[in-house]
Amino acid sequence: MPEEASSLAKSNADLFLRLTPEKVLEAVETSGFKTTGLCYPLNSFENRVYEVELVDRSRVIAKFYRPGRWSREQILDEHEFLDELAAEEIPVVPMRRFPSGETLQEIEGIFYCLADRRGGRAPDELTEETATRLGRLIARIHNVGARHPAPHRLTLSAQLFIRENLRFLAEREAIPAHLEARYLEAANGLAEAVDRAMEGVAIHRIHGDLHLGNLLLRDGLLHIVDFDDMAMGPAVQDLWLSLPGRDATSLALREQLLLGYEQFRELDRASLSLAEPLRGLRLIHYAAWIARRWHDPAFPAAWPWFGTVDYWTQETETLEEQLAVVRGLIQKEEEAANPDAERAPKEEEVTLTNKDFFWDWEG
Repeated sequence: MPEEASSLAKSNADLFLRLTPEKVLEAVETSGFKTTGLCYPLNSFENRVYEVELVDRSRVIAKFYRPGRWSREQILDEHEFLDELAAEEIPVVPMRRFPSGETLQEIEGIFYCLADRRGGRAPDELTEETATRLGRLIARIHNVGARHPAPHRLTLSAQLFIRENLRFLAEREAIPAHLEARYLEAANGLAEAVDRAMEGVAIHRIHGDLHLGNLLLRDGLLHIVDFDDMAMGPAVQDLWLSLPGRDATSLALREQLLLGYEQFRELDRASLSLAEPLRGLRLIHYAAWIARRWHDPAFPAAWPWFGTVDYWTQETETLEEQLAVVRGLIQKEEEAANPDAERAPKEEEVTLTNKDFFWDWEG
């Protein structure tokens, strides 16, 4: 990167980390909306998000994108998807248009947008009825997502979300030397499993990060929010994240979710075998995400244990356990396909809990 461009990028990043309510209000007013001066931050790690009151006493959410993460074209892919979903009366929160007619503005190298405020809270858990409703909603989102691709968005793959992250962690020497070989072996094994499971699976626009923290429930109305991680990917990514547990209750609820989904969209249930490899992918991507953001003071404050030997020991063991689960499922598939083949002795199955995989409720 040329020195001048590098200096500009650093300046933009510094402003983002020091973003103040005054600068937020300036951005909103410069773009054509008068405010009362009321402005306060909301929980968000990846971006900076503020609630702002306009002179008509309505409230908007001002979202400032982390510099360097998404291009203008990638962000507009997100906004276009939201507009399409809203046009189908799917309960999402599209971006407000500025007086210019655009949904995206820029201040000192930082992209930002506005959206109407939606009340509600994330459900602590799903009931059978809510799981069915959510399945229908996800199916409707995927029906729209399958109409055409997002030309500038990332594709969920082992190459982007595992191998490139491993390269970054290795360059930073983030993993302790005595654990690195084990961690990389497990991670690369999971990457191979993702490659294998993705063969022949259809991809389209998906939410990408559809855990319960990205649902808002109020007065019986369910909204799906935060499409920041929208990607081209398999339907299974949105389905398993909504109900990540493996216990009997979670599996029964997942069946209700799938039944709701299938009321509005056909699902190849064989593709559900992707869930466990994608679980491993998410673990690796999450660790690299924190490492990439460690310069942001919000991250050391939220994850003070990150980077310690204990942290990487647990991460390594969890990845190894996840790989064992995935390989066990592959073995079962092979046995089902070849029932007369000679069997190797089975290893003891590893049981993992939600705690191992479901980490970023606030993320």
